[in-house]
Amino acid sequence: MSARIMKKGKPQRIKSRPLISGESRKEKILAKISNTLLILGIIFILISVAPFVGQEALFYWKELKNQRFTLASKDSSVADPSATVSDSPFARLISTKPIALEPVDKNFGLVIERIGVNVPVVKDVSVTNQEAYNEALSKGVAHALVSDYPSREPGNVYIFAHASLNFWKLGKYATVFNLLRHLRVGDTIHVFYEGDNYVYKVINNEKYKGFDTYPITRPVLEPLLTLQTCDPPGTTLNRLVVTAKLVEVR
Repeated sequence: MSARIMKKGKPQRIKSRPLISGESRKEKILAKISNTLLILGIIFILISVAPFVGQEALFYWKELKNQRFTLASKDSSVADPSATVSDSPFARLISTKPIALEPVDKNFGLVIERIGVNVPVVKDVSVTNQEAYNEALSKGVAHALVSDYPSREPGNVYIFAHASLNFWKLGKYATVFNLLRHLRVGDTIHVFYEGDNYVYKVINNEKYKGFDTYPITRPVLEPLLTLQTCDPPGTTLNRLVVTAKLVEVR
């Protein structure tokens, strides 16, 4: 459709704009909604994996600069305490000195020097009551109700925690076991219980499918520590299980 006008005595043709159909408007609105949802989804994923990626990056950065963690106590393997620095995000990022970990709970606490874990342990948590163990895991890592307490006697001290991506829902301890798979045979794990330091050495690091109960029900002939988390982080596909044997009590 077109119209004619006169300009300086000469006719000119003006093209009229086509009308936008209702379907075209709907398609544009749907496209905008789809793009917005896509962007929000990408942002959500980035926020979810940020703690995991950050922890991995800090771990490899620590390895690259040959930094290590050590107990800030008489049990420390560092002869000169002044050669260490106090633990902080800044120290973990910048310093090359050993980082001193002061146990946060000597009544029941867990310290893993290789991966910088220093957390309280919540005693006697049901492994079948999700609400109960989610509540416990908001305060620390969980000691399984059906397992033993740290002792020189044969037994299985079973401690579990999330390796999770939804940290905003599960609290500050939701990602505490994200680096557990980096433990190697021979690494030291400290469990503080009623003032004593139970020192364990890692003897195995393995995966079990789904909800395999063997790691918590297996018979034991010596004092063992079992650490368990989910693998890959944020899923229930596998259980990552680290087994350690008691070597001394300080």
